[in-house]
Amino acid sequence: MSIMGAAVSGMLGDTSWLSTISQNVSNANTTGYKNVETEFSTLVDAASANADGLEGVEASMSSLNSMQGSITGTSTTTDLAVQGDGYFLVSDANGNIFLTRNGSFVPNASGDLVNSAGYYLMGYNLQNGQAAVGDSVADLQRVNVASSAESATATTSGTLSWNLPSTAAIVAAADLPSTNTATVQYTDMTSLVAYDDLGGAETLNVYVSKTAANTWEVDVYNAADAATGGGFPYTAGPLTTATLDFSPTTGDLTSGSPISVAVPNGQTMSIDLSQTTQLASSFAVNAATANGNAPSSMTGVSISVNGTLSFQYANGTSSPAYEIPLATVASEDNLATATGNAFQTSADSGPLRIGTAGTAGLGSVESSSLESSTVDLATELTQMIEAQSAYQANSKAFQTGADLLDVLNNLKS
Repeated sequence: MSIMGAAVSGMLGDTSWLSTISQNVSNANTTGYKNVETEFSTLVDAASANADGLEGVEASMSSLNSMQGSITGTSTTTDLAVQGDGYFLVSDANGNIFLTRNGSFVPNASGDLVNSAGYYLMGYNLQNGQAAVGDSVADLQRVNVASSAESATATTSGTLSWNLPSTAAIVAAADLPSTNTATVQYTDMTSLVAYDDLGGAETLNVYVSKTAANTWEVDVYNAADAATGGGFPYTAGPLTTATLDFSPTTGDLTSGSPISVAVPNGQTMSIDLSQTTQLASSFAVNAATANGNAPSSMTGVSISVNGTLSFQYANGTSSPAYEIPLATVASEDNLATATGNAFQTSADSGPLRIGTAGTAGLGSVESSSLESSTVDLATELTQMIEAQSAYQANSKAFQTGADLLDVLNNLKS
């Protein structure tokens, strides 16, 4: 009977082996699929009176979730792959959170990114100044790429870099631009275009005047307030006035940067002047930039290696919209399997650890890419032959045991 029992356990184990092989073969083309292996261990009857107590074999399945599949390129920007450790956070229609390496995401009718298994890609919303929270599942939202007709961004920062001539004449205090009189004098001026809350262009006139050795005054006016024909006096005073101090030996700026300017109908703008110099050469503008943009239609999205999804606009600008985080656990191979090539945490896997791609040991996000299945068909078909042969051998052992039992049953006294 022990012969037959051991043979039955062997056939059951080989059946389990063939089942996992069949599962792997059927998912050879499933994006992000991790192949499963069957492991065998000796089965012992602890209650047996025999010296060895051997009762055959026991089979168990082991998921190789930590294996890296090969990355293949695609023509779809929202196709995503993870190069290295980590999983995308996705949810089902009921809001339950899962992990997956299946990054075949495309927008549905509502603009939500959904993969081929029907799971929604989750991320942290960066729009309207919201900050990403890297360790909270509760703050995750569906990543939505629905295009809007127009989008504008108000200016909040800029850069001005000049060389101010050290040989310039000093402007009398009574004639400085800050007095806003018809007799104003100044050393030089430039303009900077900023954008208000609705994307309207606001031209800022920036005046610089030497007030003493190594000291200058900066005055910023709204160009729309200029007198008829341009210039002073403006119908309103300066938006801001600041003092710049320079080193008498190097000509580097020592104080006065940055300056804050309240953009008309917009936000407070911080202008970086730190690269401004005072040298014995003519006035020159080396850099004049401002963020923000006028209304422009959305043309697509881009996704960086750290998981930042940005909206792209027709005027060439982009705006960060979502952070797509990655998650992992202490024991990936012990994750609980869910339908659709997805996983959930278990007591053996450990809790979720969420973070930004490329940090804390997490891999990078590859856009226009998909991770292939880790199944090797040649290996699986070879193991199929081995499993079939093992099953036949176990069935032969069972038959031998049955024959011996028949002999015993046919013994006559």
